[in-house]
Amino acid sequence: MSLTYSKKEKLKSKKRIDQLFAEGQSVSVFPLRMVYLPTTFEEPIGAKTGVSVSKRNFKTAVDRNRIKRLLRESYRLNKTRYFNNLTTQYTIMILYIGKDVPTYNQVENKMNLLFQKFSNKVSKA
Repeated sequence: MSLTYSKKEKLKSKKRIDQLFAEGQSVSVFPLRMVYLPTTFEEPIGAKTGVSVSKRNFKTAVDRNRIKRLLRESYRLNKTRYFNNLTTQYTIMILYIGKDVPTYNQVENKMNLLFQKFSNKVSKA
């Protein structure tokens, strides 16, 4: 798995997103929450991932887009560490549930904790 976030890895399907929120499980490390669902894809990728920021908490698009960029960058740099050793493919949505705009270091630290928690939960199952 390379350090890219290609078009194949992005979660865009409305059906998959609806199924993810209906049937998926979640792990949280404030201010991040990850909803995941084991699935299979035709492409040989570990996970299809999307990010989301609440419009209720961040009224301006500038803030929402900045946080989404931070989340995607942190995911892109850390995904190989956690998703290379998984055998199952996953659909993942990462939600930012905090109320203030974070720095990149805060997002990076919380993303690592979130991925560790996810790895622990998945390996137990």
